[in-house]
Amino acid sequence: MSITTSLSSQDLMHYEDRYGAHNYHPIPVVLSKGDGVYVWDVEGKKYFDFLSAYSAINQGHCHPRIISTLKKQAEELTLTSRAFYNDQLGKYEKYITEYFGFDKVLPMNSGAEAVETAIKICRKWGYEKKGIAHGEALIIVCGENFHGRTTTIISFSSDPDARGNFGPYTPGFVSVPYDDIDTLGEVFAQQGKYIAGLLVEPIQGEAGVNVPGDDFIPRCAQLCAEHNILFIADEIQTGIARTGSLLAVCGNCTCEHACERGATYTRPDILILGKALSGGTYPVSAVLADDSIMEVITPGTHGSTYGGNPLACAVAMTALDVVVDEKLAQNARYLGAIFRERMQILVEKYNIVRSVRGKGLLNAILINDQPSSSTAWDICIQLAENGLLAKPTHGNIIRFAPPLVISEEELHQCCDIIEKVLSNYSDEP
Repeated sequence: MSITTSLSSQDLMHYEDRYGAHNYHPIPVVLSKGDGVYVWDVEGKKYFDFLSAYSAINQGHCHPRIISTLKKQAEELTLTSRAFYNDQLGKYEKYITEYFGFDKVLPMNSGAEAVETAIKICRKWGYEKKGIAHGEALIIVCGENFHGRTTTIISFSSDPDARGNFGPYTPGFVSVPYDDIDTLGEVFAQQGKYIAGLLVEPIQGEAGVNVPGDDFIPRCAQLCAEHNILFIADEIQTGIARTGSLLAVCGNCTCEHACERGATYTRPDILILGKALSGGTYPVSAVLADDSIMEVITPGTHGSTYGGNPLACAVAMTALDVVVDEKLAQNARYLGAIFRERMQILVEKYNIVRSVRGKGLLNAILINDQPSSSTAWDICIQLAENGLLAKPTHGNIIRFAPPLVISEEELHQCCDIIEKVLSNYSDEP
């Protein structure tokens, strides 16, 4: 059976509804083309993309350098499995470890796979290096986290949709409130000898761009060091220039390139990356750590048929080159400040917007309505009708995360669209 190419948006949405599992609730647009900060639907309408595939498209849609590398490598060699060496993996491993300042990398595919990998490394380190009794290792996580949707990860999720009716759940995780260093310190003091690691997002993206206090991440790392606990940073969504520096753990660092060893930033013991590691062209993720941690992984203890494949390695190197060459961290830092200034004006002008928060070009506005209301969703529908794509999270929060290649002029055009829509939902105070 062949399917024609002249299907309408309604036809294609019907197909997804009829033949696909209903595990997503998309904004009702059907996209067929992307270029830079823009996407087009099948009828040819043009939109600003203000979600960037949850920060996977930091380098912009179909970046020509990344696509060129993808095409070239795809014509040479795509997959060998790790049963053999390939001519891209070693180069990539050297490149990415030097780029982020670690001894070793374990390449994977999806973000959730990388988190699972970090959990396995952490537990094995806890038993073999810290000396935790077998089966008693704990990993501390934060409330409202989002690290993926595998069975293990949803075992420590506070999201009822992600967690509900998927038990029995994996034990060994203890949740503490996000940005609550006092509670974390108490848990460490009470159970430190059993704790192998602390898994934390420097900024909680899916929870609505929750930005912790300036001292939270540094204090987390400090406490981990004091108690011989691994500090694990999940930078799948926040990393690779999204928040205005190479990594969100860099804080207010104005790094132009990779952070060097000994630099004055909060260096995690284990770093988890994904999403923009490929510029949105191919599933690529990575877990980085130093030898003293990564050496617990030996042949047979972990693996992936696709992890470290030559196509992924070639694409990732070019994607990271683009971040540096086009100064995307600097652009995110500069334009992010402008965006929050524009949104703060709307907070003061319209009752419908309660607050704005974020860092770099990872931002959100809090809509002045209940999370159970449809207001944020309705606003996103109106934004789409006016040529800007965004999506609500947690009911009454709208996340704004455009590709980092956006220009200042384009950013102001988008702010104008947002203001136009919000003005229809609120009287001026």
